[in-house]
Amino acid sequence: MSRNHGPTSKINRRFGQNIFPVSKAEERKPYPPGIHGPTKRRKVSEYGTGLNEKQKLRLMYGLSEKQFRLTFARAKKQSGVTGENFLRLLHTRLDNVIYLLGFARTRRAARQFVGHGHISINGHKVDIASYSVSPGDEIEVRDRTSSRQLATRGMEENQQRAVPAWLAVDNNNYKGLINRLPAAEELPTEINVQLIVEFYSR
Repeated sequence: MSRNHGPTSKINRRFGQNIFPVSKAEERKPYPPGIHGPTKRRKVSEYGTGLNEKQKLRLMYGLSEKQFRLTFARAKKQSGVTGENFLRLLHTRLDNVIYLLGFARTRRAARQFVGHGHISINGHKVDIASYSVSPGDEIEVRDRTSSRQLATRGMEENQQRAVPAWLAVDNNNYKGLINRLPAAEELPTEINVQLIVEFYSR
């Protein structure tokens, strides 16, 4: 399954959870999409529950099915708790870090921001959204008018969103620093990652 490029409001309504920023469409229709959305409530099997959690996390980070599965395989090979490893690998992708630093309003926008060559890491241009950041990496919006204008717009739109403690941001100089890897309690909690581990272990 490829990445989703459709309306994010439908995804939020489908899962009954704010995977993406809330839109006006959701405020008008706070029920699942479709003709039976307002009234029908489907019973979800154990398999369906695990599948839904997998899809929610995959859509949240904007990965294709293949990318998601390969990332899980990497997490499984690492020592420690597979679920935490998996979330940490997703959370330290460059596009997600750009989003968390506030240089882009959404993860979708952050992926595009990276892909269009607006970012450098430790002085080198990086345009791969899946690049895994490491402690000590210095991220900078490149010194180009278009790059800085986009970052400024992102920062203005994200003023109310706090930057997590494992990151540091210098808005005046369009820079970010990876202080450390995120701790377990700093990883997303709205997804039951254990159900995803069990889903892939079938």
